[in-house]
Amino acid sequence: MQLLTIQRVVGALLALFSLTMLPPSLVAWLYHETTFKIFIDAFWTTLVIGLVVWLPVRRHRADLRIRAGFLIVVLFWFVLGVFGAFPFIYTPHLSVVDAVFESLSGLTTTGATVIVGIDDLPKSVLYYRQQLQWLGGMGIIVLAVAVLPMLGVGGMQLYRAEAPGPVKDNKLTPRLTETAKALWYVYLALTIICAAAYWMAGMSVFDAVAHSFATIATGGFSTHDASMGYFQSPIIESVAMFFMFVSGVNFSIHFFAWRRVSLNPYHEDSEFRFYTLTLLAVSVMVSYALVSGHFYGSSATAIQQAMFQTISFATSTGFTTTNYQFWPTFAPIMLILVGFVGGCAGSTAGGLKVIRVLLLIKQGMREIRRLVHPNALFPVKVGGKPMPQDVVDSIWGFFALYVMSFCVMSLILTATGLDLVTSFSSVASCMNNMGPGLGDTAANYATINNTAKWVLCAAMVLGRLEIFTLLVLFSPTYWRK
Repeated sequence: MQLLTIQRVVGALLALFSLTMLPPSLVAWLYHETTFKIFIDAFWTTLVIGLVVWLPVRRHRADLRIRAGFLIVVLFWFVLGVFGAFPFIYTPHLSVVDAVFESLSGLTTTGATVIVGIDDLPKSVLYYRQQLQWLGGMGIIVLAVAVLPMLGVGGMQLYRAEAPGPVKDNKLTPRLTETAKALWYVYLALTIICAAAYWMAGMSVFDAVAHSFATIATGGFSTHDASMGYFQSPIIESVAMFFMFVSGVNFSIHFFAWRRVSLNPYHEDSEFRFYTLTLLAVSVMVSYALVSGHFYGSSATAIQQAMFQTISFATSTGFTTTNYQFWPTFAPIMLILVGFVGGCAGSTAGGLKVIRVLLLIKQGMREIRRLVHPNALFPVKVGGKPMPQDVVDSIWGFFALYVMSFCVMSLILTATGLDLVTSFSSVASCMNNMGPGLGDTAANYATINNTAKWVLCAAMVLGRLEIFTLLVLFSPTYWRK
């Protein structure tokens, strides 16, 4: 099982993660906050433990195999969730389960929070929450892929285990390290542009940077309890809608569009077209429900609110501008369901991913045609190209496990005493890394029981690692030599 290799990689990555405690400590120092010591202590604790794990096996050299890659990815997300929780335990004095929940929610870009009174938190803690989402957005493992070669560890196995989407072997550049760097250059550039746009739209510099982190990561954490509704600005909401939409698109398309200086990569991609069509269709349906129900004073306001919430839920960002749970029943349920579809493969969004939904629809249509012509061959095509049968088969397997996992966790939450609406929506939001739920979790997750929180922590990681990476560890075949 390459235990020494696993120990070496996890130790090195944990030591690297300790560096993420330094920026919030700098924020604490700039704002003269007492949390400075908390973040410095968290830095040294994480660094020392990482070095203690890494130093004894630092000279061990072995090629990292795919089985070890899966275990490292899963271990690292849970380990990060624990170590990332340290600052939350001391400020704002959360319990262990709440601190781990908040940490994992940030790292998995879920955006579900257990904190009440966000506006009153120190600036350093607010920044730290946003930073967790930004780092988790593209995947800390993918970032580490660009660094691991310097440590003598190959990264292809980690990339295959962590990268989102059904087709994971496509690389933007010939070398994996360059691929990781290309993804991060696009990610960083979009973050800077988004922050500048928020600032010009009227946010303070701090809020602009903080919300750009959550927007590009499609995370949804905010520096205010009212989320984006705090600003009461249609311009800010429009900026958020644009960048949430962009962040739900496959980042490789952004890369190719930038390299070619052309919009053709977007037009040529069938997943992007289906993604855009889905958002448009859902926005129209939700807008109709709000306008016909005279929920707002004007049709323009109703359409604006419908579009914002639709894009936010579909891209699994989770920003809100209104009490959507009080909308006509159809609308909030529609928002939860569109969150199952999610964004494009290769984006920071959660959900099943648009390409999987598209292939499931095409496969269903093929089965209908086979009933009429049982001896005919009907390949499943995307973009005019037939998809390999193993990809189609894996998507059906993914969908089956996804539905099964969702049902089991929803039943467990119901067994803990939560009502059906809260259980259903909470698992859907956490598995899809979406954040807001319905019922008791519409505003936050502070009031639900600890058992439910642990289950939802597992749901966040399960959704972030797209089912297979985590569930493969429970297969007897995985542990056989």
